[in-house]
Amino acid sequence: MTDAKQDFLPFALPDIGEEEISEVVNALRSGWVTTGPKTRQFEADFAAFLGGGLEAIAVNSATAGLHLGLEALGVGPGDEVITTTHTFTASAEIIRYLGADPVFVDVDPNTLCIDVAAAERAITPRTKAIIPVHFAGRSADMEALLAIARKHGVRVMEDAAHALPTTCGGKMIGTLDSDVTVFSFYANKTITTGEGGMLVTRNPELAKRARVMRLHGINRDAFDRFTSKAPSWYYEIVAPGFKYNMTDIAASMGIHQLRKAQAFREKRAYIAGLYDESLAELPIIRPPHAAPGDVHSWHLYVIQLDDTVKVGRDQFIERMFAQGIGCSVHYIPMHLHPYWRDTYKLTPEMFPASQRIFEHTVSLPLYTRMTEADVQRVVRAVKEALR
Repeated sequence: MTDAKQDFLPFALPDIGEEEISEVVNALRSGWVTTGPKTRQFEADFAAFLGGGLEAIAVNSATAGLHLGLEALGVGPGDEVITTTHTFTASAEIIRYLGADPVFVDVDPNTLCIDVAAAERAITPRTKAIIPVHFAGRSADMEALLAIARKHGVRVMEDAAHALPTTCGGKMIGTLDSDVTVFSFYANKTITTGEGGMLVTRNPELAKRARVMRLHGINRDAFDRFTSKAPSWYYEIVAPGFKYNMTDIAASMGIHQLRKAQAFREKRAYIAGLYDESLAELPIIRPPHAAPGDVHSWHLYVIQLDDTVKVGRDQFIERMFAQGIGCSVHYIPMHLHPYWRDTYKLTPEMFPASQRIFEHTVSLPLYTRMTEADVQRVVRAVKEALR
């Protein structure tokens, strides 16, 4: 039964300190609140954090970054882009924005990331790109995927919304040989700007195109024009761009969140370790860890109920909420959503791994403000919910 004295424990909470608050206030007092010096600093800091000669372009959401990345890669009507069915709709909708068609493939049940062999089987003469999704903080098998992409002459854009800081093959996600990588700073992500994202690439032409398209297709940065000491009002529209720029208010948060990214990851990894130990004897499948030698960012702690459990997934979540514990499900696969299902004639039988994972999956609370007492409260609730 729920202890009436205990407050509700939410699924996620951001970890915002006085540093972020002071930086935001500084931006407000500066008189420059849209894209300006704070955004430039955040971009420079982010590129330095990843290393490897990257360019970083701040945007108002990861969805915006994914759209800009595909557009810069030249994806358009008649093209196909392969991605996983086990993701949030943003990974697929940006393909439709450009008039191309998503081709959905299943996930590897051992990693919950894109099934690389299935992705290769899905390649056709129309395939322009592959979008692997790093799930819950664990990387996809990028070495194998990039080899396939090179073999078939296909571009790769990583959806790294869950993957800061994650490594693959000892390298930070964002520094691999993919054409573009996009990170998310949504409120529940590993670092947050409230809303926001970052597109990173080593390709200067892709970076140039993304910067132009980020702000209406204008060929000059608004910050440069409005802070110039000489008349500089003139600009040209060189493409029909979008309104995807990050504000300095958001970037002010990002500057300090980024400085805490490694400490945040260590705290989440510690909590994941507590869960691993405390849930070890229960009839559940615990989340896959990173490959040996690699780093898991632990954005999510996703358990799967074992087939022996007599409680259904939905009832389990209801029991958790009844005990004051917030949970979620990652994800309702694309093949179950009416638009994707009906438009592309998708069925659960086409994606057996994703379908099974969906039916058994629950994401437990995992965020840096949790205490050990919070973790043990969740564990007790899990045990009670499984009865």
